Amino acid sequence: MKDLLTLTQWLSPAFPVGAFAFSHGVETMIADGQIADAHALQDWLSDLLQYGSSRSDIVFLSEAYRANDVSTLARVFQPSAERLEEAEKLGHAFARTVRKVWNLDVPDDLYPLVVGRAAALRGLPLPETAALYAQAFVANLVSAAVRLVPLGQTEGQAVVEALATQCEALGHAAPDLTLDDLSSCAFLSDVAAMRHETLQPRVFQS
Repeated sequence: MKDLLTLTQWLSPAFPVGAFAFSHGVETMIADGQIADAHALQDWLSDLLQYGSSRSDIVFLSEAYRANDVSTLARVFQPSAERLEEAEKLGHAFARTVRKVWNLDVPDDLYPLVVGRAAALRGLPLPETAALYAQAFVANLVSAAVRLVPLGQTEGQAVVEALATQCEALGHAAPDLTLDDLSSCAFLSDVAAMRHETLQPRVFQS
């Protein structure tokens, strides 16, 4: 039970990483009218969990959990300057907090790498870490859409619930995921992240 409580604390919106400031390119798609309701948002996030950055993050998280040095590759794999900045800022903020509160010897690095390494040092189970990381990713982007589309809070929570099975599946898969499983074909998300760098007006940093 204590492991689960630690993970829910680490991956809670209240944990001071500043995830609320980032939309991961979703703001671009909302501005274009491509994400205009809960159904479109759910489809977009489902693709990221299956084929895009969320799944890639779980691969990197799993490798970091096993103490493999994948920092350079994880940085190269970021498709835009803002996405790299997002992963760096979240990771550095997470690392600062777990160093101070849990006395964990984790370096400043990209967010999935720091979470994976911290979980291993704390002895937290990889499947649950990966599943909750994926769900936190979904919940943060749903929160962004609730503010921008706009979407009702109830609709937003329905999207999070609908994607729980995919988050759970990523958690189950995590112990077997290696760099051989690294891929991404969610190209529209990558392009949206690139275009966000010149989007005006905008609310989010990515």
